Amino acid sequence: MSSLVVETSLYTLVADSAASPSALQMSPITFKSLMNSLLDVLVEQQLPALIWAKLPRGEAWQAELERYMKLGDVAQGTYLFKNQRDDVPEEALPTTHKPMSESVDSTQESPECKLHSKPDSTAVSVQLAADSPLRREYFLIIWSTQFCGVLVAHRSKNGATSKDELQTTFIPDEETTEKRPSLMTFLVLDQATTRRAVGALHRSMEAISSPLNKSWEAAIAKIQPAQVSSPMIEQFLIRQVQRQEDLWQRGTSYRRQAELANLLQLQNEELVSAIRLKDEFVHTVGQELRTPLTTMKTAITLLNSPTLKPPQRQRYMDLLVKECDRQTALISSLLDLVSLDQMADQAIIQALQLIDIVPGVVSTYQPLAEEKGVRLAYTVPENLPAIACLNTWLKQIVIHLLRNGIKFTPRGGQVWVRAKQQDDFVQLEFKDTGIGIPANEISKIFDRFYRVRQAVETETNGAGLGLTVVQQLLIHCGGSISVRSRAGEGSVFTVLLPIYKGTVEPD
Repeated sequence: MSSLVVETSLYTLVADSAASPSALQMSPITFKSLMNSLLDVLVEQQLPALIWAKLPRGEAWQAELERYMKLGDVAQGTYLFKNQRDDVPEEALPTTHKPMSESVDSTQESPECKLHSKPDSTAVSVQLAADSPLRREYFLIIWSTQFCGVLVAHRSKNGATSKDELQTTFIPDEETTEKRPSLMTFLVLDQATTRRAVGALHRSMEAISSPLNKSWEAAIAKIQPAQVSSPMIEQFLIRQVQRQEDLWQRGTSYRRQAELANLLQLQNEELVSAIRLKDEFVHTVGQELRTPLTTMKTAITLLNSPTLKPPQRQRYMDLLVKECDRQTALISSLLDLVSLDQMADQAIIQALQLIDIVPGVVSTYQPLAEEKGVRLAYTVPENLPAIACLNTWLKQIVIHLLRNGIKFTPRGGQVWVRAKQQDDFVQLEFKDTGIGIPANEISKIFDRFYRVRQAVETETNGAGLGLTVVQQLLIHCGGSISVRSRAGEGSVFTVLLPIYKGTVEPD
């Protein structure tokens, strides 16, 4: 027994035809769309036709063909060509054709061709030889009373695409971002070229003695095709446009779903990140609250010692006061942070004049600066434009930055505040001659609970939240803060406050 040997490549035959246009490079999705459009014309026009087809495996590729085959009074015969590995394992493959046709009498079987009837089907399955030139080709040939056509595609040997990939990757209802192979394709609606293609297949069938030959010849003789007509071309083009529109609509829907899925994923990641940051914040708050409490508990235990001398007692009392102050500052800063977002949602931005707020805050901290031996001064022009902020927010910003400057400036140093307009902002500069900030720590100073190492060695009662509060306040009012500093040379904090764009009502 031997498989069907086809000596001619249909792709080459069509390519050599005078009526053939240039080959088109297309994806299997487009190839399938063209195939379905041709079959749609047959179904809608109820055209009797003979069909020869070789398609990738998979139900999606066969569906439209089966729809036409169900028109029993119309479909004249369908011949499905298959490679040896398309249906069964190699060891179980038959060596001849495997027809599935109700129209072929099983009593006429010959040793070279084994036929099997299958109800409700007019398809005849034809198995190709292992070295057939059609092995890497797919085609649909239509021989009807109204038009004839050949749609043939060739898979390049250089491509990494297997038949399984064509089956799984290009089912229209599936989306994939994996590699998409292309097919070199010809579509010819020409009777002469179609006759040549059918003749090539027919000659190959004559090479073996089989009832399949007689049934094929009889079916061809029943149909006398005419030249392709304009209405047929119009029907084909309409169907193809409709299919392309459906594919575009489906692709648009898939893209929207993908965009929505990406958005939901981003939102989920943001929520997970927010929960993680909240957990980390709660953990850090617990650690920060426990540290001063542990110190105070130790001091109280030592104060109960009967052998404690007065200087030591005073030192422990001072430590208790210092840790209480630190605890108070920490709790106050935490409350500021917690209430900040709630206040921001309900806040109504006001038009404020720096001259009405900055001098008052500076005066409040003048006694503290004098006590430390630090010179404190400010320069705020009266003609500066109004800024957009809340009164309480602006006061907190100035208080935190002034307090930082005074705290980390040694005796004999200076802290001053200067204000000026810069484009659409008012710049408020806080400059000191303090201990400064090492370059490798500048990027961390706005993090929650972060305290500069050198500052920790000199001042231990800070909560590490002051600059965080300042940054958040400025974000809520549309401003910003930056810093320039060197260790041992002082720091310059530059605050930009947006100019109020509304109408300032006169006092």
